Amino acid sequence: MNYDIIVIGGGIVGLATALKLKTTNPFLKVVLLEKESELAKHQTGNNSGVIHSGLYYKPGSLKAKNCIDGYHLLIDFCKENNVPFELCGKIVVATEEKELAQLENLYERGQQNGLQNLKKLTKEELKEYEPHVTGLKGIFVPQTGIVDYKKVSEKYGELLKQKEADINLGEQVIDIQKDVSKVVVVTQKQSYSAKLVINCAGLYSDKVARMTVDDLNVKIIPFRGEYFKLRKEKEYLVKNLIYPVPDPNFPFLGVHFTRMAKGVVEAGPNAVLAFKREGYKKSDINLSELAETLAWPGFQKVASKYWRTGFGEMYRSFSKAAFTKALQKLIPEIQESDLVEGGAGVRAQACDRQGGLVDDFMILEKEHVINVCNAPSPAATSSLAIGEAVSTLAMKRFS
Repeated sequence: MNYDIIVIGGGIVGLATALKLKTTNPFLKVVLLEKESELAKHQTGNNSGVIHSGLYYKPGSLKAKNCIDGYHLLIDFCKENNVPFELCGKIVVATEEKELAQLENLYERGQQNGLQNLKKLTKEELKEYEPHVTGLKGIFVPQTGIVDYKKVSEKYGELLKQKEADINLGEQVIDIQKDVSKVVVVTQKQSYSAKLVINCAGLYSDKVARMTVDDLNVKIIPFRGEYFKLRKEKEYLVKNLIYPVPDPNFPFLGVHFTRMAKGVVEAGPNAVLAFKREGYKKSDINLSELAETLAWPGFQKVASKYWRTGFGEMYRSFSKAAFTKALQKLIPEIQESDLVEGGAGVRAQACDRQGGLVDDFMILEKEHVINVCNAPSPAATSSLAIGEAVSTLAMKRFS
């Protein structure tokens, strides 16, 4: 099974990367390997479906550049391929005095990232956008939207097949072997050889990277985000998207309200340590994976520094009343009885050995290999831009 390029991972980033490769270089022989029996099953398939504007990210960072570039590419893609989406806008709400300075920083950062028509909102103006919200001040972000990323991914896959790329499902990579001129990828079914391997394995990206990188300084720490849904008769409380001012120490956005493309209103997520990389339920435990997480020096440093925050997130995970209280900061009318259990997603968050939660996308290059080692939110919005960037790096190997 000889190819020019092997892409590992059938989530939205792997699919977008393969699509960009075949679009710009149609004569390349490309195969995408996915361990599951379907595409986009994990991070992509459990995504909240928000089209992010680029408001939050440090100007000049890979997240800022790829989110903003990817935003425009995604909108154009959806229009061209009849994938339903809506640019409904969102508000970010400061509910306490101590959040006002950070809200102002967000506004300035959005402007630095090129977002136009951002609008500062007074306490009264917040009500014009979301009548049931309570806050001191806010920002309206018109660029934010909603889409079903599973449908986007399926369309990527459909186009890949039209371009004669191979998509092989049910093939888990168990080894990667390198020699001077090629690399061999071994799955539980067969072996594939290629000139280049691109690792987009998401929650297992570090494990795949370690097959070719001896001194990898990061480990994926899985954080589960749990959601509630509003009962149908209470969905009127949320018109579009309502976010709090995020804690600048964490790469998470806090519990918020999202009107989804699927037609429901989600409330959440929290961010709790998952005891299994694909652990969508509290009862999902993999002792080996949990031991790896707890033994990682970087995680130990994060846990010792932020244990209070972590305990609060865990408490909300087990207490619906505490979860409701967090949501009431934005919409005081919300009652515990208004919430029904929703789904959950697991975020692949890279943590370095020094205790840093990696805040930017991370792409590491080695001979015959490109590893996408950190691509959490806003990777879905950014997927085509990330795919373009990785495709450009890949083609330098062929020139």
